[in-house]
Amino acid sequence: MPTFTALTTLSGRDAAYALGDALERLTPEPTGIGVFELEDGSGLWEVGGYFEATPDATALALLAAASGAADFVVSELPETDWVAHVRRELAPVEAGRFFVYGSHDADRVPEDAVPLLIEAAMAFGTGHHGTTLGCLRALDRLANDGFVGRDVVDIGCGTAVLAMAAARIWDDPVLASDIDTVAVEVAQANVLANGLEGRVHCVEAAGFDHPDLAKAAPFDLIFANILKGPLVALAPDMAEALAPGGYAILSGILNEQADEVIAVYAGNGINLERREEIVDWTTLTLRKMP
Repeated sequence: MPTFTALTTLSGRDAAYALGDALERLTPEPTGIGVFELEDGSGLWEVGGYFEATPDATALALLAAASGAADFVVSELPETDWVAHVRRELAPVEAGRFFVYGSHDADRVPEDAVPLLIEAAMAFGTGHHGTTLGCLRALDRLANDGFVGRDVVDIGCGTAVLAMAAARIWDDPVLASDIDTVAVEVAQANVLANGLEGRVHCVEAAGFDHPDLAKAAPFDLIFANILKGPLVALAPDMAEALAPGGYAILSGILNEQADEVIAVYAGNGINLERREEIVDWTTLTLRKMP
């Protein structure tokens, strides 16, 4: 059965979501709707629908005109092996010394890079998202400044790309935890694929609530690439788990949320050292008062 897509772009979050809502009411109905901001710095939002029958061109034209959007582009999609397609199209990511790639790009790893193999089928933590990219850049800067992590943990590790990056450049073992069982399994698979067994230890835990984490604390570097709500809730526990003078690299924070997160952590004795914005997302490098 053929699948059709109808895609357009426009300015403004509210207008984009309103157009997405209107798109749902079309006949024939779409089987799915997507609304997201393009991470190219343009400020544009993409709105798209997936259809099992040819969408109504007149209705789409009216919606676009009413919303101030570009004309919808309608395409018929062939039957596609999407994992194979993504593997072909997902380019490697360079973040300082780190080179995040899929196995299909193994022949493109620069000789002087620190390689991190993450397959494209792994949804979050491939390095293409602004949060993961920001954390890798922050780690690279710390290492360039002479910092060496001896006790490192990645909270909410996802693919464990950050834990593996730290394990690649420093000698001591790194801990990685996630609240989700599947994420922990993915992390363990990535550790094996990168030849880091024994260097990165993955556990299932909510925050710092695990005997292995309690035994290893205090940490001199903590990654937490999650979301603003959990980061704010974790602030007291992170203050307790972080060694004096230690660093925290936090992300999963929308730009407009960053000041609140900074204030909460400052109130717990962990102060801002640097912030970086990549499109919508902010990465914070913080340091606990010695």
